[in-house]
Amino acid sequence: MTHALIVDDDTDSANLMAELIGMEGFTTAIAHSLHDARRQLALQEPDLLLLDLVLPDGSGMDLLRDDSASLSNTEVVLITGHASVETSVQALRMGAADYLTKPLNIKHLRGVLSRVMRPSALEAEIQTLREEVDRIGRFGPLWGRSQPMRRIQDQIAKVCGTGVTVLITGQSGTGKEVVARAIHDLSRRRKQPFLAVNCGAISRNLIESELFGHEKGSFTGADRQHIGFFEQAHGGTLFLDEVTEMPPELQVKLLRVLETGTFSRVGSTRIQEADVRVIAATNRSPEQAVAEGQLREDLLYRLNVFPIHLCPLRDRLEDIPLLAQHFLQDIARREGSNKTFAPGVLDLMQRHTWPGNVRELRNAVQRAYVMADGAVIQARDLILGTQGFEDAVLAPAGTGPASASAAAAVNGSPSGAPAPAGAAGRDEAGGPAITVRVGTALADMERDLILATLKHFNSHKEKTAAALGVSLKTLYNRLKEYSAQGYTA
Repeated sequence: MTHALIVDDDTDSANLMAELIGMEGFTTAIAHSLHDARRQLALQEPDLLLLDLVLPDGSGMDLLRDDSASLSNTEVVLITGHASVETSVQALRMGAADYLTKPLNIKHLRGVLSRVMRPSALEAEIQTLREEVDRIGRFGPLWGRSQPMRRIQDQIAKVCGTGVTVLITGQSGTGKEVVARAIHDLSRRRKQPFLAVNCGAISRNLIESELFGHEKGSFTGADRQHIGFFEQAHGGTLFLDEVTEMPPELQVKLLRVLETGTFSRVGSTRIQEADVRVIAATNRSPEQAVAEGQLREDLLYRLNVFPIHLCPLRDRLEDIPLLAQHFLQDIARREGSNKTFAPGVLDLMQRHTWPGNVRELRNAVQRAYVMADGAVIQARDLILGTQGFEDAVLAPAGTGPASASAAAAVNGSPSGAPAPAGAAGRDEAGGPAITVRVGTALADMERDLILATLKHFNSHKEKTAAALGVSLKTLYNRLKEYSAQGYTA
């Protein structure tokens, strides 16, 4: 049976915890001082140690620093009167998995009890993942053996077993959400939800309601009660992507949730408990965002308890073959047809600078899969960057992105001179083509190209998204806009 040791000089608080923990199927022991705690530890090493920071004969931290205390396979949860950044950092450095605040929150305590995991079990799991990196190059959902990736893997291994907030920084497309997912999958919250929210993609008028929920009738259009992301992610992890895009007035409310673990739905005065681990991310410099007034400095301190920075793909080019093969196998599994890279294609990929990072690589592989006529992806099927993109999508099969005839087809004349606006048809070889009038709005050009490509692929949206180098979600959003405007493929 799982055993818990409660170290708290407040007799009533300790007895209450012992009773609640006992109801969850734990055996319990109580100590009211460091001296009593050391004696209890000598008798039996607990699975869970609930440790008050303020004790009559010293700080609870002293017990963690004591080499004679047998805590190598004990999950430690600190008990503090105030949840602060200093407490979070201190808990992390001393090896604590989480902390509870006084007065005791019963729901949070039950959440902690439901997630008890012996450190040795997590260490064994991480060791298995490290061996998998050496064998096939994968660490959970992450792929790569380069030094920058091994550094990220080490950071994930260090923070996954704790409950502290994490701030992930890096350029767009470097895989910030994948890292957040890896942390969640290794955490004690893995059996609970992982929700990802892009703060920049939600209307400023709706983001508070989306995060915290709202009551029926709380504002115009609120015809029913809405449960926000914090409630949906209860017990799990909430990933706040592009957190610097969150309105400043909402940042104040997020800070309060992080500090107190409580919030209220829009239109309600009832306090809700938030048992959620927050991981935030941004593609901007957090310090610059603070200087420009886009991010509150106090919120940055609260989010940045454990920072993780992801380097761009050009700084880990040795990982490209692993990533490309992974993406190719993934799309082949979904499409039901295997394809391989011809010799030299992976070398060509490693010579590209990848300004769009891993996302650009994934899209390039998906495009190449679609463009390849047979089971082998040739260099001509690979489109790097945007140059020649329209040619590759709309030109006849086999001409390739550098084909002069394809360029002429798109431009509307062999010399590449601008063609009349709105023209559409087929090029000399019989392939589909579009032409664009000089001065046409970029939005109209994008719409025409997307709809023409969708028509070319017989309304197959996944192939269309792959050929265009955009996500399926982006394609659906564009098509929804065009449909509302009366345009169809």
